[in-house]
Amino acid sequence: MYLTPLQKAAYGIGAVGKDMVYALSATYVMYYYQDLLGLSSTFVGLILMIARVFDALNDPFMGILVAKTKTRWGRFRPWLLSGTVLNAFTLYALFAAPDLSGTGLMVFFSVVYILWGTTYTMMDIPYWSMIPAITSTPSDRENLSVVGRTCAGVGSALITVGTVKAVSLLGGGSERSGFARFALIVSVIFVIAEVICTLQVREHDIGRMETSTIPQMFRALFRNDQAMITVLSILLINAALYLTSNLVIYFFKYDIGGAQWQDNYTLFTMVGGVFQILGMMVVYPFLRRELGNTQIFKAALGAAMLGYALILAVCFMGFAENMVLICVCGALVFAANGILTVLTTVFLSSSVDYGELKTGRREESVIFSMQTFVVKAASGLAVFVTGIGLDLIGLVGNNDTEETVVAVQSSGTIMGLRLLMTVLPILGLVAAFLFFVRKFTLTDERVEEIAETLNSRREK
Repeated sequence: MYLTPLQKAAYGIGAVGKDMVYALSATYVMYYYQDLLGLSSTFVGLILMIARVFDALNDPFMGILVAKTKTRWGRFRPWLLSGTVLNAFTLYALFAAPDLSGTGLMVFFSVVYILWGTTYTMMDIPYWSMIPAITSTPSDRENLSVVGRTCAGVGSALITVGTVKAVSLLGGGSERSGFARFALIVSVIFVIAEVICTLQVREHDIGRMETSTIPQMFRALFRNDQAMITVLSILLINAALYLTSNLVIYFFKYDIGGAQWQDNYTLFTMVGGVFQILGMMVVYPFLRRELGNTQIFKAALGAAMLGYALILAVCFMGFAENMVLICVCGALVFAANGILTVLTTVFLSSSVDYGELKTGRREESVIFSMQTFVVKAASGLAVFVTGIGLDLIGLVGNNDTEETVVAVQSSGTIMGLRLLMTVLPILGLVAAFLFFVRKFTLTDERVEEIAETLNSRREK
């Protein structure tokens, strides 16, 4: 079951489409409903948190449904295609809200967003789970995973960088109309991408699938203290990053402001995306030649905290409108985050070996399922804190007035926004640093010792 270049390309195209959809929802739902439609940010944050935690809890159940599916078209592709079509409809509905207000709008948003999360899970779990059914060749599986993750990053970057400018061009002065039209375009691209993926990718019978229940995930975590520390670090690091991604649009619109705020926001997100990739693919391998993974991890946490502190300092020194300084500080944060993303995956893998040494059980599938669960939980926590924070600082939404007319915020609101975007992420990263330094023991030397011990056991 060797893969052709066309099959790899089709699988990658599927990743681009599905992560465009995810990035649009994850990054802009709060802004759309709070700033443009006028809902309370605390309410929006609460619904987003509930939906994302529910979505995280729902992942194992979706895995079980997929495992029990058997059709003439395979086990995964029917779910992938049906989930895509349903999710595309709900995505458009999410960003094309009817002319409602008050309770009616709150009910509409709650129902549609929860439906969006459920239908996304319908297609996302089969997409990643189908790799072993596409090819049995280990090198092809690894390559397909790399293709999928890389193309997913491309899809996310396209949305992060291009949405605000595209909405401005499509809306003709109305961000609300612009979001509806842009969501329709993204939905169509999404469906086309997944149709290409399902038509070109072929499944093979892999027999019985192993699935993990939520109790299994937590039991495996509690038995493995090093996995627990890694998962807690993932939670805190991702919560810090999601806080930044949710608040940065408000920072550029209301703090820096000006007629060119969309261009400045687009530039900042583009620089951030580039340096996050450079952190993963260039900076980490360079540092790895001389330093151990735990040393690099501590340095990356320190660099991210420094970047946030410098952003705050630049703002309070009156240089917030200097895009060179802001982008340099942002580049430091995002490059460090790219390194941290790589290292948490490495540490999670090492914790699997540690768990086998400690308990005699090797539970990589269960431990890595926990990573997905925690990332979604971190996203929910961050967006809830964002919602509460925006209400506490008294930020006044624009309520879809013309894009050139930006609501004026008080000096206290601007100061609160700066502190939310920088100090809260720093606190999360400090907590991650303290937990890691005090509890994490899997140095490079320790990892090698564990691997040697396990290899000796297996040879007996």
